[in-house]
Formats: sequence, C-alpha cells, structure tokens
Amino acid sequence: MEADRLLTTARAVITAEADALYALAARLGPAFAEVVGLLYATQGRVVVTGIGKSAHIGQKMVATFNSTGTPALFLHAAEALHGDLGMVLPNDTVLCLSKSGATPEVKALVPLIKQAGVPLVAVVGAAESYLAQQADHVLDVSVSAEADPNNLAPTTSTTATLAMGDALAVALIHLRQFSGEDFARYHPGGALGKRLYLTVADLVHTNAPRVALSATLKEVILAISQGRLGATLVVTEAGALAGIITDGDLRRLLERTETPFSARAADLVTRAPKTVPPDLLAYDALQLLEQHNITQLVVAHPSGGLVGLVHLHDILNEGIR
Repeated sequence: MEADRLLTTARAVITAEADALYALAARLGPAFAEVVGLLYATQGRVVVTGIGKSAHIGQKMVATFNSTGTPALFLHAAEALHGDLGMVLPNDTVLCLSKSGATPEVKALVPLIKQAGVPLVAVVGAAESYLAQQADHVLDVSVSAEADPNNLAPTTSTTATLAMGDALAVALIHLRQFSGEDFARYHPGGALGKRLYLTVADLVHTNAPRVALSATLKEVILAISQGRLGATLVVTEAGALAGIITDGDLRRLLERTETPFSARAADLVTRAPKTVPPDLLAYDALQLLEQHNITQLVVAHPSGGLVGLVHLHDILNEGIR
C-alpha cells in the first residue's frame, strides 16, 4: 500500500538522521571544548554566517544563543560581501557554517574575516575543505549521506549542524550557570517564560464570591452561579476563611439527600481546602491542581489574610502547561 511505503520512507529518514547524530556525538573531542571556551570568553557577539540551507540553520542557532545568554547575530555570507561585513566588530567571534566549506561566497568571505582579526570557527561537513584549513577551530559535522534518495538535498547534514549548535548553546548554559529566572527575562512574552515568572497573584479573582457559614442552599447556589468560578468561599463572621463549596459539593448533596434545601453552607463546606500563597508560581499551582484533580485553589497570605480564588482555566488560558 502507498501509505505503508510512505511510512517506511519516513522511518528511514528519521533513522538515518538519528544515526548521524549518534556518530556526531561519538566523535566529539577536545576541539568542541575549545570552541565552547572561546565562545564563553568572547566579549563581543557570536557572529554566525552561512549561505543556503546553512543560513537557515544559522538563524536558528543565533536565536538559541540569544535566548540562553550568549549574545549573537546572523550575517548572511552573500550580504557580507556587499557591506554587511561591517557588522563584525573586533571583540566578536565568527562561526561559519558550510557543508562543503568551498562555496564561492564562503571562499570570498573567509579572507575578509581573517583580515578583521577575529577568531574564525568552521562548522563544516568537509574536514579537508578550504574553510576548515583556514579556520582557527574546526567542528566536524560531516555525515555519511543525506537522507534523500538522491543524496543531494540537505537533510542529514543540516540536522547535524543544528544539533551542533544546540550542543554549543547548552554547554554555554552550563558554563554561565544560566538559570530558569535568567531564561524568563529573555522570554517575557512567551508561554515558556510565563512558567517562570507568572504568579498566582497575577491571576487570582479577588472578587470571588463569599458566603457565610449560615448561608442557605439557595444563597450558595446563587453565589456560585454569579461568580462563574464553579465555587464560593465560605467565611466566618470575622471574615476569616472557613472553607470552600464547589459545584461538585452541590451535586453530591443532591445525590445523598431527599431534602437538600434545608442544608446550610456549614453542612456543605470543605474545611481546610487546598490553599496557596499569592507569590506561588502559576505553573506550580497548575501542578497542584492536577495532582489533586481539582479546579480551584484558595489564595491566602501565609499570615492568614484571604485573597480569593484561582481557577484551573485561568492558568491554562495563559498557555501554561
């Protein structure tokens, strides 16, 4: 069947690329550590350059460097020959990506980089190429074959280069002791960053409904309906937290009694509900909700001051998982 043939092809591609990555990992040696040390010591930027598919990989590499504490920029090899070489400053380090190490643009660019007096690192698929011979450091990302049947389309080779870039970035994370809080500073608008800075205080419903322990069942139902949080807080006469009543508690009441409307809030309330402080990370609150299979958390200060309720959907709507 055609579907079976396509699946066989897809698995062969993924397997070929995985095998190339295993081979790449096995031959990493001192040269890799030297390059990481060089990038760590670079006082300027890591300038990543390349052309064709290597340029696309280089742009992703730059994005990863920048988001993990290593200042970087992308310089297209062709544009560098038409004025953009001015982007390279004396304290920078250049990473040149190339499968062959011998494309015309790369061969024209290398002498200019050398003249600029900045370190040149070749991330290259041909260890004997012009680029490799001219570079100060060489990272070998060669592969035995591309994954396409004609052995032409950059597939396995770009995967290997991409993995090398990730390996450099993560090694630099370790050297810089780049923390989750550091990561959040560089991702303030993304879901990943929100996991590291968004707190319960940012999401809490301070106007969550509240009823007294003496409230009737009708008053409890109205409070839950009007609050649209699936629950109401229950408070003492002094305004302190007595507990919580959820819509699930109402359903269970109807299941167990024939005369539910005689019940009071005190008969339904869950005492000592799951309570979190306002400064708890929303991500940690989500873990607590999922762990206990509940949808609301009471928010209160450690000193006992009641703040309100946070709902599972408030956290999920922020894209946090």
